[in-house]
Amino acid sequence: MSLLPGKVVCITGASRGIGRGCALECAKHGAGGLILHYYGDKDTQDEIQSLKQEIEAVNPSTKVVAVPGDIADPETSKNVVEEGVKSFGRIDVLISNAGICPFWDFLSMPHSVWERTRQVNLDGSFYITQRVANQMKEQTPQGGSIIGISSISALVGGGQQVHYTPTKAGILSLMQSCAVALGPYNIRANAILPGTIATDINKEDLSDAAKREGMIKRTCLGRLGAPDDIAGPAVFLASDLAKYVTGASLLVDGGLFVNLQ
Repeated sequence: MSLLPGKVVCITGASRGIGRGCALECAKHGAGGLILHYYGDKDTQDEIQSLKQEIEAVNPSTKVVAVPGDIADPETSKNVVEEGVKSFGRIDVLISNAGICPFWDFLSMPHSVWERTRQVNLDGSFYITQRVANQMKEQTPQGGSIIGISSISALVGGGQQVHYTPTKAGILSLMQSCAVALGPYNIRANAILPGTIATDINKEDLSDAAKREGMIKRTCLGRLGAPDDIAGPAVFLASDLAKYVTGASLLVDGGLFVNLQ
């Protein structure tokens, strides 16, 4: 069963991790077009090329346009939307995923680390959400689905994440307020809160074997998450199965949050 037949999906931070997993899952579910944002350095250029090949293998009917740029720069969101609309004529779904988490001790954290994390995670989410929402408002038929990738960190603290957790709480709040602001235009806005997902963002942190094992033991399902564990819920929220779901937050953490023992 294809849940996204012919839909045009825009994904930020699509070259790796959760964004990449979402791109592949959307293609599997029949997306007609994918607008894939990526940072644009050598590594992400190589990754986006290999992702295009994977998408072609999964669904040759899914067309792809890739747009590079720093999501912290408002011009990047402008370019992403313009290039996407030029290629496909509309945008039906946004998965706002691009983010960073440079682990750092709070007391010695340079202000530049705080500023860069906020600019990428929260400012970037605002810029792309506003741009895509304006497109969804103007297109016919009006409407669409916006999904902000927040985090379990929106709900709990982390000693090395004092700069990161407020940005993820901000994304959750952004989606809640957008649900109110955009409802009149048939635009739904929801947040996904991943738990510990093994991606490049936490690769160095999880290289500590004791810490990794501790996280696994705290998770009810007995394993760390993978990008496709988030991609499935994202496809659901993007699809018409969730047509009456807006302003919601979906915790996808394998039971990490509820396990206090």
